Amino acid sequence: MHELLDVSEVAKRLKCNKNTVYDLIKSGRLVGLKLGRMKVSTMELDDFMRRYAGHDLTDPNNIRQLEVASIR
Repeated sequence: MHELLDVSEVAKRLKCNKNTVYDLIKSGRLVGLKLGRMKVSTMELDDFMRRYAGHDLTDPNNIRQLEVASIR
């Protein structure tokens, strides 16, 4: 079942802060929709995690593939 999550719920699931979620939305990496406040569907969040698995998203405008050495 798909749900809409607010930004704080997305941040909690991604284990990051709300500003990071807003940055991901602003950069177009994560698709949000505005219904009063910004929301993200659970389907989009799942797709986002699949698309960017194995990547460094510290800077959403400069995404890099993780290297094995940097994971440790």
